[in-house]
Amino acid sequence: MPDLSQPDRERLAAHIEEFGRRIKLSGTPEELESFRYLEREMASYGYRTELLSHDAYISLPGQARVEANGENLRCITHSMSVATTSDGIRAPIVYVGEGDEAAFASVDVVGRIVLVDGIATEEVTALASAHGALGQLHVSPNEHLYEMCISPVWGSPSQVTRSKLPTTVVCTIARDSGATLRAQCLAGETVPVTLWADVDTGWRKTPILVAELPAEKEAGVDAPFVLFSGHHDTWHYGVMDNGGANATMLEAARLLAERRGLWRRGLRLCFWSGHSHGRYSGSAWYADEYWDELDRRCAAHVNVDSTGGEGASVLTNSAVIDELRSVAAEAVEAVSGQRHAGRRHGRAADQSFWGVGIPSMFGSLSHQPPGPVKMLTALGWWWHTRHDTAEHIDLDNLERDTAIVLRVLWRLLTAPVLPLDYTAFAASMRKELLALQDRLGDRMDIDILFSRLNAFEEAVQGVDRMAEDAGEGALEAINRSLMRLSRLLVPLNYTTGHRFSHDSALPHPAWPSLAGLRELADLPQGSPDVPFYAVHARQCRNLVAHALREAQATLAAVVKHDTC
Repeated sequence: MPDLSQPDRERLAAHIEEFGRRIKLSGTPEELESFRYLEREMASYGYRTELLSHDAYISLPGQARVEANGENLRCITHSMSVATTSDGIRAPIVYVGEGDEAAFASVDVVGRIVLVDGIATEEVTALASAHGALGQLHVSPNEHLYEMCISPVWGSPSQVTRSKLPTTVVCTIARDSGATLRAQCLAGETVPVTLWADVDTGWRKTPILVAELPAEKEAGVDAPFVLFSGHHDTWHYGVMDNGGANATMLEAARLLAERRGLWRRGLRLCFWSGHSHGRYSGSAWYADEYWDELDRRCAAHVNVDSTGGEGASVLTNSAVIDELRSVAAEAVEAVSGQRHAGRRHGRAADQSFWGVGIPSMFGSLSHQPPGPVKMLTALGWWWHTRHDTAEHIDLDNLERDTAIVLRVLWRLLTAPVLPLDYTAFAASMRKELLALQDRLGDRMDIDILFSRLNAFEEAVQGVDRMAEDAGEGALEAINRSLMRLSRLLVPLNYTTGHRFSHDSALPHPAWPSLAGLRELADLPQGSPDVPFYAVHARQCRNLVAHALREAQATLAAVVKHDTC
């Protein structure tokens, strides 16, 4: 890898200063003004820019009130909460601990307000809605009140998913206020609570900035590109989340453009709105609107979020798809000396492109060391609060994180063969299938999946050998085949199998395409429900077997063409 210029600390600092000037709520004039800054910067680096505007379902929380025991408690409401009239809602509270499924099943919450330990989430909101709760009152893990979007719908709702939107009024109070209410509940007292929430929810125009620079040597409408993205909307000033990442994006784009002559693929940056207030509405819309082009041309997706945080010394566990783990590990170790273990992606970070079949990496990159307080993320106590200001940016950390991202993008842009490791994919799938086989017993035969996986692995090894001394024509064919593999295989690992719509924003298990087989395996031996569950399990088996067969055939065709 040629030496790249190091990130310019003064430029990074100037971007951070700019991003600290405005609160950037989705679809507001202040946000659009900040997008204009991004547009000017990207154009100055030589990128072709386009500022898109689209309809998005956005929810901006306003004022809130919580009254309990005759006192008004310090509180906030949340994006996608149901709004109340001036009368609010009043009902007894029911304590449900951290709000898992077992807790909701153990008590009657119909018409009640549930008291929940922890930051508000879409998962608890979906359970509260499904169980007939009237409202949710969350207890922060500390004295801070954390802004959250609590919709379980990924992106803007359709007529199909609209019914999944929250049906509860949701507020959060501080830890000490919650401790009093929790103690009263545990003592068996009946504690009526009143919630008021002003939430502005509806369709509004939101921006997306697209900035693109093709490789100098590329030609044709299907020339591949790497997608590099991050959101620009914020909670409050959001200088770390996501000003730090936006600074990283600008500086990486500038430095990469200086060495454009060595690129083999183009670079496309997307700055999203609607991440914080629309449950990833911007990236979801873009994935749908540009699905065909993304399917044909996008080689990989690098997302960045909350870089440069004060105290963010942990670089070992950023999320990355199996096929790109080695790319992440090399960059992290080269820049920081830390050994990157990586972790599986969660349902977050504008990862709207798995259905298309695009390999992805990152989101948040650097994290805080473990602390005594249980948090949703390891991004600092100021995350998603009004305290996310420039004082919590460490420019040394921002330079370091930007250097890691720069190194990752350089490899994706310039590697003769796309660095997609399908042996890692196969190893991950094999581990999952072996666990399933042990649990299924004689309820379903999945030998076909092992045989197809074996054939696929052999084909991968054949293409790897071919790539060692391949000429330019063969390299192009190999890279196209690797992109085709991702369209077949990424959806198996990260979606339920439908490439043209988005799964919910709720947590998903690994390999959701195998859900039918997993559910069959979970049934006790001799259950009368086995024949019912076997129907869906068989369909899941066929989905995976078909994808593996097509993947093996794709690679075999490349090797055959090269030997003819």
